[in-house]
Amino acid sequence: MRTGRGTLSVAAGLVLVALATVGYALPPAFDPPPLQVDAAFRSLAPQPAEETRPVVASGPVRTQEVTIAAERQSLSGTVRFPLTPGTHPGMVFVSGSGNGSRTEFTPQADFLARAGVATLAFDKRTNGYTFRERDFGLLADDALRWVRWLRAQPGVDPMRVGLWGVSEGGWVVPIAAAKSRDVGFAVLVSSPNVSPLRQVAWALNEQLLRLRAPVGARDLLTRAMGGVGFNFLRYDAMPALRQIRQPVLALYGTTDPSIPFVESTRALTAAMKESGNDQYTIRFMDKGDHALRVSGGPFTKGYLETLANWLKGLPHTATPRLHLAGATPVQRFEASDVPAAPWYAGGTMLGLTICLAAVGYVAGPVASMVVRLRGGRRAPAEMAEMNARLWPPIRRRLHRMAWTGLALLVSVLGFIALLVMFSINQAGAWPAVLAGWLLVRALAVLMLIQEVTAVAAVVSGLREGWQPTRWQHVAIAGVVGGTGLLLVAAAYYGLFSFPW
Repeated sequence: MRTGRGTLSVAAGLVLVALATVGYALPPAFDPPPLQVDAAFRSLAPQPAEETRPVVASGPVRTQEVTIAAERQSLSGTVRFPLTPGTHPGMVFVSGSGNGSRTEFTPQADFLARAGVATLAFDKRTNGYTFRERDFGLLADDALRWVRWLRAQPGVDPMRVGLWGVSEGGWVVPIAAAKSRDVGFAVLVSSPNVSPLRQVAWALNEQLLRLRAPVGARDLLTRAMGGVGFNFLRYDAMPALRQIRQPVLALYGTTDPSIPFVESTRALTAAMKESGNDQYTIRFMDKGDHALRVSGGPFTKGYLETLANWLKGLPHTATPRLHLAGATPVQRFEASDVPAAPWYAGGTMLGLTICLAAVGYVAGPVASMVVRLRGGRRAPAEMAEMNARLWPPIRRRLHRMAWTGLALLVSVLGFIALLVMFSINQAGAWPAVLAGWLLVRALAVLMLIQEVTAVAAVVSGLREGWQPTRWQHVAIAGVVGGTGLLLVAAAYYGLFSFPW
């Protein structure tokens, strides 16, 4: 008895509804509300003219390569000493996330050195810093080693040696400043001041909005983030910020898509007030991106001048006339936290699900091959004939299901890589993002249909009197079971939810 197409369609529809319900009903949910902006941010005072006055950056410079010992490895850096008479302030660059090559700071370091500031840029450590494990305290200790080295150099004013940190460096620099008074000041560029998880989630939501990606794509990525167990993602920046007693200069770009700059500013001002530190200056640079450049090109107008004038003017520039000034920032949504995934959707369970599915997909073809080599040799003639008639169509279905499951996993990884790529360069992104999302969801639905029809074929065969062999049982259980696990995982990550 064959199952009709109408019955199969109804069954597939019911399973689809059930899986879509799973995507809606299970936590965590991520839907950041619009940001309620304080009156202070709606119309900022312009930046004082003396902060952006022209800087002469044409003095002679001596460059030196330096290597120092650190915990579990050596660190290498490049220092630029101004050769103009007198003592000079000094600054150590602390990089953001990634490999942190010192060469990324060359334009700023050279400008400041020619303007009269000793600068030091170093390569980030490779031992103890990975994609999964990041110890901000260890990175702060590295920065302090360089501060102490620079303070001891002739021609450098030891009381005016401090740290400059960008992005992830905005979590590192406050730790170093709180640990040691050797740090004379702190410059925070595009500093998140919220937890890494909130920062990444905000940036993800902002980038997807700019890419005009479907809402389901955001749900897919944020649910995946909720299941990640990286220990540094929930780091709380506030305790270190509250312990800063040194002068602070914080600079933000108004077009930065990577950090919630308004909430980051709120956190910084709150920490300064709680600690009683009135020596803080916050400036918003018009059209500045995450690196305070304009669309990845030249630095935003006034950035280098503001930095040089503030550094050379210390300690007089430590307490400004206006704590907050510059171009008006516009942050559309709050930096909401991503709820931790429940135990059944955590990284461990997801990994186990994929492993079990992979084992099932491997066991299925192997068992199918064994059936072809050994099946039916000892069975009665009537049973062998039935097996030869019913098994090949089922085997083909199982093979297609295994390939579709593999294609779905690869397409999901490819889609995530596509989003990352287009978050950097958004030109022509929308059609590609939409096409990638449709491909992922189409493969999920195809896998669902294949699961339903394969189960129906097995049930029909059993009704006709077919008695599967042991190896056929292994093949069916492996592929059908593995696909079932992937369907539930896909449902949790919203691949069957509506609207598309």
